[in-house]
Amino acid sequence: MQKLVWDSVGNLNSQEYTCGYCGSSIASEKGWYGHRQGYNNIFATIYICHKCGRPTLIDETENGKQTPGVVFGNTVSDIPEKTVGDLYSEARKCTGAGSYTASVLCCRKLLMHVAVSKGAKVGESFVSYVEYLANKNYIPPDAKDWVDHIRKKSNEANHEISIMGKDDAEELISFIEMLLKVIYEFPAAIKKKLTPPSNPT
Repeated sequence: MQKLVWDSVGNLNSQEYTCGYCGSSIASEKGWYGHRQGYNNIFATIYICHKCGRPTLIDETENGKQTPGVVFGNTVSDIPEKTVGDLYSEARKCTGAGSYTASVLCCRKLLMHVAVSKGAKVGESFVSYVEYLANKNYIPPDAKDWVDHIRKKSNEANHEISIMGKDDAEELISFIEMLLKVIYEFPAAIKKKLTPPSNPT
């Protein structure tokens, strides 16, 4: 791979993109052009996010591939278990990096942690954890078809010689985002709303 030579930071053609670091949708025109020695053509650009100040590479030699990629899904607040929050973040970051099989496997582990946090026994099988969440009504009745889908996809990623794709990872993260909001974020929000403010002393 040939080395890119970067010009001094300056004004570029404005580029709209979603920052892979902070998630902001921006249009940036500050950064660097990248060319190869002996060529005037622009092969890549690095844009600077004006929200977080971090660089994003747009590689024209790979059809405008963005690095770091866009993290899929939305943040979920009020998750008390650090491992659950960390695994959800990791699964989202894996999609941004194009590591879709890793994301699916991370979703599998995440569901196991959620079940244990809600009272399931440690050391059970993955299927038993998903069924526990369904039987305890953490999964809405109309979403129970997703249970079988998650079981199937997770078992494919974990036990078979099978590579997961972008759609596989994103649909699992979408489901888990909904589940985490139902289990953690929404109850915390209503609890805050119903808790009377403390009287100043």
